[in-house]
Amino acid sequence: MPIDAVTQKVSDRYARAAASGEQMCCPTSYDMQQLKTFIPEEVLRVSYGCGTPAGLDTVRPGETVLDIGSGGGIDCFAAARLVGPTGRVIGIDMTDVMLDIARRNAPLVAANLGYLSSNVEFRKGLADAMPVEDGMIDLIISNCVINLAPDKRKVFGEMFRVAKPGGRFTISDIVSDQTVPQYLVHDAEKWGDCLSGALTLTEYMNGLTDAGFLGIHLVKFSPWRVIDGIHFFSVTLTGYKRPVLVASSLLQYATLRGPFSRVMDERGTTYQRGLPQPITAEGVWLLSTPALANHFLLTADPVRLDAADPRRQAVLPAQTPCTWQGHYALLAGPFLVAADDDQHVYRRGEPLEICSKTLAVLQTESYASHFAILNRAGQPVGGTAVECAPNGGCC
Repeated sequence: MPIDAVTQKVSDRYARAAASGEQMCCPTSYDMQQLKTFIPEEVLRVSYGCGTPAGLDTVRPGETVLDIGSGGGIDCFAAARLVGPTGRVIGIDMTDVMLDIARRNAPLVAANLGYLSSNVEFRKGLADAMPVEDGMIDLIISNCVINLAPDKRKVFGEMFRVAKPGGRFTISDIVSDQTVPQYLVHDAEKWGDCLSGALTLTEYMNGLTDAGFLGIHLVKFSPWRVIDGIHFFSVTLTGYKRPVLVASSLLQYATLRGPFSRVMDERGTTYQRGLPQPITAEGVWLLSTPALANHFLLTADPVRLDAADPRRQAVLPAQTPCTWQGHYALLAGPFLVAADDDQHVYRRGEPLEICSKTLAVLQTESYASHFAILNRAGQPVGGTAVECAPNGGCC
């Protein structure tokens, strides 16, 4: 299907939904009672999304925030409250009906928040050609929109262009556990349902990394639908644009604390738990970002962590039989590759079948935030317990 045709069909679909009040496709978790205190009902009725990127403690006072695919304006207005009257919010959308609703309600929201004037501006434009200046955005948000764009890599490139050095994104979207087949790709209705345009988690995260973002990691995960054996699920991801770094001749060291026994970061550097490794200024910055900081010890001199060191982390599986229940684990950053203490190697976004003991390990606090867990079993599984391999590997 031609790109222009996809774009027009998606725009028409959302325009019809706004006019009819149709409830669109995606799982959302807005706190409507709280939003009703300052956002008009007309906006709330046409709010479609698969997450709450403006409501996850990601927006800071005084910032400039960009919302890609702002629709009726719900996330822009949520961000407007959080940035305060000194901050600024820009919403981009391609659908005139949505833009009319958002613009009409912007003064009402400002009045409800006690602002002298609105701090929100809505612009007509496409996600892959944003009408926004280079390097001016502190935070990019988007809610179940990028999957609707035919060329996601252009969108990711545009995100990197408009972000300030040191800027970041928090975006919610629908991804899949395997490549969407052509019969769905060419189904016009399912584009509007957030299905046909879904990338795999691997493709989505690699596209963001290829655009230049680093430290990309999972904030929230929620299963959604299964169609013909393909699992579609919602993820909220955060990542960063490297700030301007001052060159330094001082050498620093990073020691992986765990719980992973080995990891590879997005720059291709591999770390073994407990072994110090020299790092550059860029490495110091990357390993200091929120999703990685707790995993590393950064020091001026090399520091080894032996098994008895309390700073070292490990989560071992229970030494009991396990069962296969249909679970698959998908590593969702901030590493390209990671290994646990039971010989499993996880590659970002790729489903790996896991047994009940490994599931228990990945559900612990140390691991849980890094994984999306799916169950591919079509019905309850009644398999018998099996013993782990003699060499200590799980199943």
